[in-house]
Amino acid sequence: MKEIKLHTKLTKKITVEESMLASHVGSGIVDVYATPMMIALMENTAAACLNQFLEEGETSVGVMMRTTHDAATPAGMTVTAEVEITAVDRKKVSFHIIARDERDLIGTADHDRFIVKKEAFEAKALSKLENS
Repeated sequence: MKEIKLHTKLTKKITVEESMLASHVGSGIVDVYATPMMIALMENTAAACLNQFLEEGETSVGVMMRTTHDAATPAGMTVTAEVEITAVDRKKVSFHIIARDERDLIGTADHDRFIVKKEAFEAKALSKLENS
């Protein structure tokens, strides 16, 4: 792992599609951007921000997400997630995330990721099958 710089930021944008609506992903019956999809965008943006500091064979895994979903967004609108690295404690990296649509702040989050060796992490998970 390279030295991780505090306050590094990254922004990602998506256009809300029907497949991202609560009524389609099973998180509700309304035709608005689903909370799990917003969280996925937040987590994906944080992971992408951290990737620039990883060495070959390393990846990061999300371990905590504390979020609010404060405003509804219909299909067709653009959602932007902006992440900022707020703390580094050895292999634990913390982020603050803001999500907005074209009109409103729609959500905020605090998120932690751990840097792991991809191969070893996956092997440990697969070992659960051997002990079943």
